Amino acid sequence: MNRQDRADVVDREMATRLLPDAAVMALGRWWSENAGTYADGTPGAHTIRYTPSRWAQITPWPSALALTSHTGDAGVSRAEVTLIVADALRREAFKEALVATYVWGKGKRGTPRGSGPATLQKILAAEGLDAALATAVTALYEHGSREAYTALHQRIPGFGPSFFTKFLYFTGKTLQPAHGPGALILDRILSLRLRSLAAAVGRETGHDPDGSIASWVWADWNWSPHRYEVYLSFMHAAARQLAGTDGWPSGTAPDLLECALFNAAWETSS
Repeated sequence: MNRQDRADVVDREMATRLLPDAAVMALGRWWSENAGTYADGTPGAHTIRYTPSRWAQITPWPSALALTSHTGDAGVSRAEVTLIVADALRREAFKEALVATYVWGKGKRGTPRGSGPATLQKILAAEGLDAALATAVTALYEHGSREAYTALHQRIPGFGPSFFTKFLYFTGKTLQPAHGPGALILDRILSLRLRSLAAAVGRETGHDPDGSIASWVWADWNWSPHRYEVYLSFMHAAARQLAGTDGWPSGTAPDLLECALFNAAWETSS
């Protein structure tokens, strides 16, 4: 059995087992501490702090974000970004939608000479960006999340999955995909969570005793469209699993699990 075959076996086993008890307990603790914030069962209230003045060179700047002349910090929630993106998509202002999702994703980690504003400025200036974003939006609406991911994968230098899945996620809140599961954010932290789960399954089944397969498929970045599809399938199924437990709200959207999984860690047996 080659490496890809072993990875496929571990994926199928993960899809059957879903979240282990330790993860369910950790996520339940997170929910008990945050139920008041997310009382509607969505992560819409999830707010990120950012420093508008650090993004002064960025255009187009969404009018619903704080002015870049604003002194001090500001906050923007997922629900607010969703509204900004919906308005931008109605006007086919794809770069404006991208800016809103990027600023939310970077938050205060964006510094004047750091990877936030400097990288975003290069992305916005990249040849073919508008066409790539438009293609991804159409692919999401007409075909599904994997096709939209494929449209942006390795298309624009510096615009990797950790950030373009944020664009797809917020776009999907406005344009539900015609087929398959809705888009979700996938970044390094979430990939590490899935790597931990895959490594445990690989050890228990003997298909990946040293965790090398888990490290390969759940790398830190540049996940393949196939890997993104595996991630979405797992997350949507795991959300249904959690909804059937006592420590999690029923009917919960998968993006609440994504938010929780980013923040709730647990120990795995070695």
